[in-house]
Amino acid sequence: MRKRIIDISQEVFGCSVFPGDPQPIRKTPMSIDNGDVCNLTEISMCAHNGTHVDAPYHFINYGRKIDEMPLECFVGKCFVCRHEGDVTADDAKTMLKRSGCCERLLIGGRCTVTADAARVFAEAGLKLIGNESQTVGPEDAPMEVHLILLGAEVILLEGIRLEGVAEGEYFLSAAPLCLGGSDGAPCRAYIMEI
Repeated sequence: MRKRIIDISQEVFGCSVFPGDPQPIRKTPMSIDNGDVCNLTEISMCAHNGTHVDAPYHFINYGRKIDEMPLECFVGKCFVCRHEGDVTADDAKTMLKRSGCCERLLIGGRCTVTADAARVFAEAGLKLIGNESQTVGPEDAPMEVHLILLGAEVILLEGIRLEGVAEGEYFLSAAPLCLGGSDGAPCRAYIMEI
């Protein structure tokens, strides 16, 4: 039986953008319609636009950069769960228990990971945590949650789309672009039924 592949990425040029970040821009320096030999797209964007991953260097000046993180962080078995509102420490423990201690956790819904929940996730040794918001912590004060998770080298996969995705185990691929020296990078994230 063929396993279903589910795209959980945003389209880049129409994506959600964290307040204050630049919106992605597309230019067409060459066009067959204009007599050029080919079509050519030029893009300008922030590394954190749309569906993207954060490396420790995003909030930790001595932290590892995106090209220094092993691909195993971004690819492998994951667990999708749903939550609305603040994710408390107890919520985090419940999610981890339901996931069977999976190393990658994706949270669907309008939720915010609290500092207490971040500590639970960090202590559990997660490789990656994903969420639908453009930031994993509170939008008005994201630093503490980022420091806790990135300090434990938990990769953050932000801006995913899980509407219509059932809770359960999947195979995740969210490898970022290899942007040398960068604090993060866009990715084409998808999950596959196991």
